[in-house]
Amino acid sequence: METLTLERDLDLTEIINGEEVVSPSPLRKHQEIVKRLNRVIDRHVEANGLGKFYFSPLDVILEEGLNRLQPDLLFISKENTAIEQDWIRGVPDMVCEIISPGSYDRDVFVKKAIYEKYGVPEYWVVLPDFKAIEVLIIDNGRYARHSYAELEGVVTSKAIEGLRVNIKDVFED
Repeated sequence: METLTLERDLDLTEIINGEEVVSPSPLRKHQEIVKRLNRVIDRHVEANGLGKFYFSPLDVILEEGLNRLQPDLLFISKENTAIEQDWIRGVPDMVCEIISPGSYDRDVFVKKAIYEKYGVPEYWVVLPDFKAIEVLIIDNGRYARHSYAELEGVVTSKAIEGLRVNIKDVFED
């Protein structure tokens, strides 16, 4: 019987600006939000033949040895599939981070700056404690707010054509 090699198959290590960072596994609340958001977005992507939608852990190698991140969710348009290899090697069309209290600074500041530097077209920041989602898009090389909803309402995507996500579908109790 074959056993999993945990170092390769379940590695939660990211390389952020050249430094290895190991994160603990996500808590249940985080996973529940990932599951709900994945369900809504993946159904839309599949139904409309827009590309591929993935969830963590999956390495996104933006620059070998310098930045290898594992966003919670990511979208690759059908026009961008050349970056799909053993891992993702290049810039996805959309990445999403679910923010935990211990990851706030890293996700909201450090990783955002990295995604912006490499020109990731769309960055979703999900704030469970506020029941909020902010969708940022690249505008003149910098992230600018495209869509935002808190407690109720809908966020939209520019990278994923026609996508509308109702906040209540993500944060229902």
